[in-house]
Amino acid sequence: MLSIAVGEYKAGDKLLPVRELAAEAEVNPNTMQKALSELERDGLLYSQRTSGRYITDDAEKITALRKNLAAGHMENFLQKMGELGFSKEAALEALKSYTETDGKGEN
Repeated sequence: MLSIAVGEYKAGDKLLPVRELAAEAEVNPNTMQKALSELERDGLLYSQRTSGRYITDDAEKITALRKNLAAGHMENFLQKMGELGFSKEAALEALKSYTETDGKGEN
């Protein structure tokens, strides 16, 4: 999914065959087949019977995927900062300060 979200696989790109994808990912081909079927159910891939699987051309689906992945990362960030004793507001302020200093911790 991440490869689709970040544009490594572009809308309309044809995917490699299942066995090749499985070999690249070092997983069982059955596992890869299940993952690809799930991506099809989610509308991120589509199949053409004789020519293989392709990335969706639906830009809204890809944008929604990126937003959902980003939301998961943000939730994780806020949870971890909460474990360090930061409120959501303090965590966001710390992030803002961090980005303003390019991560150097100084202004």
